[in-house]
Amino acid sequence: MSTAQQHLSITDIVDDIVLLKDGGSALILKTGAVNFGLLSEREQLAIIFSFGQMLNSLSYPIQIMLRSNRLDISSYISLLDKAQLKQSNPLLSEMIAKYRLFIQNIVKENEVLDKQFYVVIPVSYLEMGLKALNNQERLLRAKTILLPRKDQLVKQLGRIGLQATQLNSEQLLRLFFEIYNPPSGQEDIHVGQVRLTAPQQPVVLAKDNPQPAIIQPPQQGAPLGVPKTHPFVVEELEEN
Repeated sequence: MSTAQQHLSITDIVDDIVLLKDGGSALILKTGAVNFGLLSEREQLAIIFSFGQMLNSLSYPIQIMLRSNRLDISSYISLLDKAQLKQSNPLLSEMIAKYRLFIQNIVKENEVLDKQFYVVIPVSYLEMGLKALNNQERLLRAKTILLPRKDQLVKQLGRIGLQATQLNSEQLLRLFFEIYNPPSGQEDIHVGQVRLTAPQQPVVLAKDNPQPAIIQPPQQGAPLGVPKTHPFVVEELEEN
């Protein structure tokens, strides 16, 4: 009998590393966000320039994932109910009740989303060598390659004002379980690849994958950088 695991690209999650069926591996960073629209023009340009510098500094592909969930405010409503019951001042109790109703109406009339941002750093089986490896050797070699990449990317994201942390094994299991078992109509996932284009000669930083997966490594052979003397244009590829 066929199981769901047979259709996934993931074979195991060990020591905060995702092991893939094709022999590759990956780790996942969770990042914060910047409210770009509230920044001044000068601040926006500084972030764009820093983001471009970060991409130019990479010699490996990355994948950016945006996960949107409808915000669950049930626990917050319960907290307001408890606060109202404990309130001895009738005026304050009435204000809490009105505020509770206000929050409920906002969520009911508008789609309030909780957005989460992730950066996937993959390593292909070709980078780890063609020699057949057991799981322990494979994990050690993947860590040797991925951990320095993680440290570099965390530092570069920090210059943009984004704090990034690596997901541990438990967080990875919970993430993939929620991705593959979403409540009906409660989740929307966007997986984006990022590339840089130089004048008259596009340079793909992360190549399109015809069969998208959350942590599927890109196909080999794509150029992985642009000369730093070239002006750059940051583009987001169309969703697969």
